[in-house]
Amino acid sequence: MGTAVGYALEGGRALVELMYCDFMGRAGDELFNQLCKWQSMSGGLLKMPVVVRVSVGNKYGAQHSQDWTSLCTHIPGLKVVFPATPYDAKGLMYTALIGTDPVIFFESQRLYGYPEEFVPGGVPKEAYEVPFGEPAIRKQGSDLTILTIGATLYRAVEAAVEMEEKFGLSCEIIDARTLVPFNYEKVLESVKKTRKILLASDACERGSFLHHLASTITELAFDELDAPPVVLGARNWITPPDEIEDAFLPYPPDFLDMVHEHILPLKNYSPQRSCSKKDLIRRNQLGI
Repeated sequence: MGTAVGYALEGGRALVELMYCDFMGRAGDELFNQLCKWQSMSGGLLKMPVVVRVSVGNKYGAQHSQDWTSLCTHIPGLKVVFPATPYDAKGLMYTALIGTDPVIFFESQRLYGYPEEFVPGGVPKEAYEVPFGEPAIRKQGSDLTILTIGATLYRAVEAAVEMEEKFGLSCEIIDARTLVPFNYEKVLESVKKTRKILLASDACERGSFLHHLASTITELAFDELDAPPVVLGARNWITPPDEIEDAFLPYPPDFLDMVHEHILPLKNYSPQRSCSKKDLIRRNQLGI
């Protein structure tokens, strides 16, 4: 079963760690209906400085692998963050702990062993804040924007390298970092430059928060887009064992497949896994 351990911190703050994502439902009314509302209902007299660490991944079996980011972003009153780097994990946690709002702090099991790759000097020993709502540009590019949530950042980087080396396609990669709140300005500036965007996360594609991002980007940047935003997520089914995770989660070839089929044909490229419009209709008919 999932674990949830509570800690009382200085100043009345609370940190709840570590809860497997699939067992968040066990805290349903307290987390999704009460905790997130009391600060607003009291006119700010009651503070709700609670941070819930939620482990998302795939290595520990189907019942420990779902991604509830979409559900949490839908609940008014919750702030939702999902760092993909060690630097952001520490900085966003510090920001969460000094605030007064309830925060759902998603972490990918896939990234616990990753070193800091994007900030020179690594993670500082001293405390620092990473502001909520501000995505980070991880790689500059001019032909395609890739917006990632969580662990897909690293596979997007791999895919971008291949697209540039083999097809001359320059990719700009943006790491969302936080989902609620979310500042679209950097994304819109990137889309204005590249005129195309692919969004990726490890969440199952159906009902993914990526669709909300894609819809908003379409509304705000309709005249700038040369193609509709494309969403790349996991298959709409139960997570398999990690030995065959590449058949379920987005991997670099899936990025190339989606670009080739839905955004910009890549010269002499053959998709490795079917993702044509016809196949998307077929899979939706089957619910997979």
